[in-house]
Amino acid sequence: MARRSSRKRPIRWHIGVFLAPATVIYTAVMILPLLGTLHLALFREVDREQVFVGLDNFSTLLGDPRWSASFWNAFRNNIWFFVIHMLVQNPVGILLAAVLSSPRLRLRTFYRTAIFVPTILSFVIVGFTWKLILSPLWGIAPYFLDFVGLKSLFAPWLGKEQYALTTLSLISVWQFVGIPMMLIYAALLSIPDGVLEAAEIDGITGMSQFWRIKLPLILPSIGIISILTFIGNFNAFDLVYTSQGAMAAPNFSTDILGTFLYRTFFGFQLQLGDPHMGAAIASMMFLIILSGVCFYLVAVQRRLVRYQF
Repeated sequence: MARRSSRKRPIRWHIGVFLAPATVIYTAVMILPLLGTLHLALFREVDREQVFVGLDNFSTLLGDPRWSASFWNAFRNNIWFFVIHMLVQNPVGILLAAVLSSPRLRLRTFYRTAIFVPTILSFVIVGFTWKLILSPLWGIAPYFLDFVGLKSLFAPWLGKEQYALTTLSLISVWQFVGIPMMLIYAALLSIPDGVLEAAEIDGITGMSQFWRIKLPLILPSIGIISILTFIGNFNAFDLVYTSQGAMAAPNFSTDILGTFLYRTFFGFQLQLGDPHMGAAIASMMFLIILSGVCFYLVAVQRRLVRYQF
């Protein structure tokens, strides 16, 4: 026993060999750009020289009326964008998964494919397609509503400030509802048949079985979907840019942090690009997302009950 304990454990070099490629790629693609962004946010160009200004860029972003008005407008719009997805996309995805997981439903594979197909479409295709559909001049939406006798309900939803952001949010929901549907569908299929059979023996069937048995078992998956929705929505940019332009028309009513960052960093029309202020906005986006993820891990993930079978 003494000889065995005195032996040194072998160094497992193969672990480092297998991890090295992923570590190098992750560092090059994620860590170094993040550090570069933080470095830009702490400097400012004065007389064509990089001058360290500390947190002055952040104080300008949050304190200067010219910058803070645009930032808080984009932040509020981002919150509403996220709320629409949480209240519409995820519940609808859960409902679709529950319906499509029923073995009695015919053509389940066709329905799942049809709902998931928009997810793989390009943002450019989705943005321009829906812009054409909702156009009051040549779109099919007014003609369709006129055909069913509801033309009075039509409005240029993408052209009115009070409707534009909600309309874009619902378009995004249409495109990505297939993701929560497939994740919840996979979670429902992973529930052991023995648990469901025991529930049926106890007389728990139908919707009662879903609410009392299935839903508690898929809560961890719902939590993961929620945090992925949060991250994706606060990184959103493409749909607004392709459908409303970099100015987030009309009158910045669809402006979110992604489009605000784009205009600030690269410049647009008469606005000159400012990489340092753009980096400050990107750093704020990172802090917002990091805070949301930490809140989920501390306050939500720890409360979710994990069932082991």
